[in-house]
Amino acid sequence: MKRLFLSIVAMLSMTMTFAENENAASLNSTEAYNMTVNMTKLAQTLGLTSDQRESVAEIHKTFAAEMMVAAQSKGEERNKMVDKAINKDLAYMNYILNKEQYHKYVKLLNITLLNRGLR
Repeated sequence: MKRLFLSIVAMLSMTMTFAENENAASLNSTEAYNMTVNMTKLAQTLGLTSDQRESVAEIHKTFAAEMMVAAQSKGEERNKMVDKAINKDLAYMNYILNKEQYHKYVKLLNITLLNRGLR
């Protein structure tokens, strides 16, 4: 009887561990799509003017929201939504930023996407 009880406890704990790992993996994948950044640091890094700072903040807010929506999708649809959000963000940033700032922004975005496993 003791062995039966111990084996049931062991199976339950293993099941809970697997479920916990699955939830953690799901949470981590969703967290990778959180693109919130410190706007003050981004403005300093890019050397933004006050007008650019406001525009970049709004564009980035939209980008972050689109990435979180993409995080809720699955498979190929997720990839399409991410690509669309990135392309839209880059197009808007290209319009607001000068050439040097834009190249720096593209590098930062690429590094961020690579570090989060999204590229």
